[in-house]
Amino acid sequence: MLTGDNYTVWAIKVEANLDAQGLWEAVVPAEDSAAAVIAKKDKPARAYLLGALSEDILLQVSSKKTVAELWASLKTRFVGTDRVRAARLSTLRGEFDRLRMEDGDELDTYAGRISGMAARYAALGATLDDATMVKKLLDTVPDRLYGAVAGIEQFCDVDDMPFEEALGRLKAFEERTRRRTQDSGGRGGDQLMLTAAQWATRRRQQGGKFDHDNDDAGSTASGSGGRRRGRCYNCGVRGHFSRDCRKPKKAAEKKALLADVDDVGSTLL
Repeated sequence: MLTGDNYTVWAIKVEANLDAQGLWEAVVPAEDSAAAVIAKKDKPARAYLLGALSEDILLQVSSKKTVAELWASLKTRFVGTDRVRAARLSTLRGEFDRLRMEDGDELDTYAGRISGMAARYAALGATLDDATMVKKLLDTVPDRLYGAVAGIEQFCDVDDMPFEEALGRLKAFEERTRRRTQDSGGRGGDQLMLTAAQWATRRRQQGGKFDHDNDDAGSTASGSGGRRRGRCYNCGVRGHFSRDCRKPKKAAEKKALLADVDDVGSTLL
């Protein structure tokens, strides 16, 4: 139902319905259309068109005797003359240029806004092609989709890519990123971790301090008066630390090396 502020959508639906019924030829006759055929289709097409108008608009255009006159009158009323149409098209282009996808926007919602612009362009007699729409989509999505945009621009021909394909690629990237974030417990895979070799190097540099600190914390938490002794990295015996070990230094280095190898092996396992 045409109400005054939905002409673009209304015109698309009416044209599709009349064309499906074989009546659109009466509205916009083809060059080779016979006059008798147009006259035969005129009355049912006009009746359908009048039935798709609100009462206020119906009273204003009911004097039009043919469906072609009726359609032209409605188009002039809501789209305007050539000058008015050019002014509206200029305004629409500015609106299209200002389109941006915010961080909180859904990708489908934003893509719908771009597609809606194409329909509004068509209503004014202009065309918004796929190449322009794809470029707009890729240039205005937020940073979270930058990886997908870079891949599309590097490996695909964006000039010949349909808008639906570009949208599908971005949606696939967004969904995969969302699943990966969920699988990593919300960390997004950004947590840095030390390798087994790095842990072994750290322990070797600290000597017996690692066990010493842990044992101090344990004795404090338990409230016991004594101190639990850690393992010596020189001789491998518990009860004292490497700095207190009486074994020769050469043996201490050998034991420390063996301890490091054991630590690396246990970490890898």
